[in-house]
Amino acid sequence: MVVGVLNLNIPQIPLSSSCPLRKQPRARFISIKASLESSNSQTSIKEEENPGSVSSSSSAATTFAPPPNFKAPEPKRFAVRPDKTLEIAGAALALFFRFGTGVFVSGYSASIVSENEIPPGQYCLEVGGSKVKETSKIGPRPEKPIEIYEFEGCPFCRKVREIVAVLDLDVLFYPCPKNGPNFRPKVAEMGGKQQFPYMVDPNTGVAMYESDEIIKYLVEKYGDGSVPFMLSLGLLTTLTAGFAMIGRMGRGNSYTPSKMPPKPLEIWAYEGSPFCKIVREVLVELELPHIQRSCARGSPKRQILYERVGHFQVPFLEDPNTGVQMFESAEIVEYLKATYAQ
Repeated sequence: MVVGVLNLNIPQIPLSSSCPLRKQPRARFISIKASLESSNSQTSIKEEENPGSVSSSSSAATTFAPPPNFKAPEPKRFAVRPDKTLEIAGAALALFFRFGTGVFVSGYSASIVSENEIPPGQYCLEVGGSKVKETSKIGPRPEKPIEIYEFEGCPFCRKVREIVAVLDLDVLFYPCPKNGPNFRPKVAEMGGKQQFPYMVDPNTGVAMYESDEIIKYLVEKYGDGSVPFMLSLGLLTTLTAGFAMIGRMGRGNSYTPSKMPPKPLEIWAYEGSPFCKIVREVLVELELPHIQRSCARGSPKRQILYERVGHFQVPFLEDPNTGVQMFESAEIVEYLKATYAQ
């Protein structure tokens, strides 16, 4: 466990036009052009015929490769690099303000079992000489990833990211940092205004603003219909989501000039992890589209990653543009900046 001593100056919750409190129409039903093509777990961004989309010609002209002498680090379980201790401690403050919302999949339960009750090759958490058997209850799975336009510094966006973790959904995130040249204009073009979060469900053709309405839609479509308690408290939910950003205030908000990759990155992560948080901040600042493979506690995708690489740990980055696969949040941050920052 990382323990940090922080001087907390409670900031004012951002209530800008990017994520206003005022109510808007519940949903917009629009014609959604396919922005994903999936084949053998590879996903690519298709150029869309509108001025708010990313031009594929600029990214196609850029060759992406790992940094010189790059070597993926060995995963170190529960280890924090000394120079990142305060960053991880600050990101972990969110767990206190949000009571762990986004750490567990819906219907999560755990029990201590003997070692021989877990077959070889099955992922599980080990505590002392015993093992923890974890289960959850997930709803119908969308055929295509949900698409969400958002950014880290918005409490309304955090609420939606939390329900994504609770429902164990895979999401294609389009980061919309302030002054970002690509996806903020696209949201205004699609929905008529720059307000976040903005969700598009390519499985149903539904698109909508308003975090609470998005949450209701997702639990009705891909959950059991019930909104988790900590996401059902109205203004109090929004306030605590804002307080959750105290330790990382200002991170993941503003655009850093970057090179747009032809394919979205893939990140195995979940909202409740402070290690995942510092990686997500950089993905947002660099405006890098990424598919998040949600894997909070109780997620069956933990077993999938365990079988693929022989180990489970998050965040885990897969970059189809360079072929890099890697663990370790601090090194992932350095890799992203070295590869995509201008």
